[in-house]
Amino acid sequence: MTEARQFVTLAIAGELLAVPVDQVREILQVQPVSRLPHAPAHLLGMIDVRGQGVPVIDLRLKLGFQQVEDDENTRVIVLNVPTAAGATTFGLKTDRVFEVTALDETGLEPPPEIGVKWHLDLIVGIGRRNGAFVTVLNLEHLFSSSEATALSIAANQAA
Repeated sequence: MTEARQFVTLAIAGELLAVPVDQVREILQVQPVSRLPHAPAHLLGMIDVRGQGVPVIDLRLKLGFQQVEDDENTRVIVLNVPTAAGATTFGLKTDRVFEVTALDETGLEPPPEIGVKWHLDLIVGIGRRNGAFVTVLNLEHLFSSSEATALSIAANQAA
């Protein structure tokens, strides 16, 4: 019997991505963000989530896509992710959130190794859902250890 795991599917720049549902705390409509001085472009700033300051990352910018204006589908996925610096809570701004779906982890294909330098460690694997490819993100590796530490510090300072 195959091992199916639940994922939240989302879209960035027309690409279908997924994050593990067990790391999703909640999904919010986009809201005003308090900017942080000298933050990298992909770190939009902080939002208040039930009295907790949560840093928000623009997933488009983090993954190298062009920034776009928010629309009625834009969402922030609030995540609790284990990192080398300890558990980190942050929000990912996405173009759209679709659904919770099961993907067979044993059926995930490894990211392609095509002889060029790119961040293979950002991807757990590539699955399929209704005939479309779904790129499963490795949230633990989405940020360098220094970025994860900075996110933790920002969240703690806002608390």
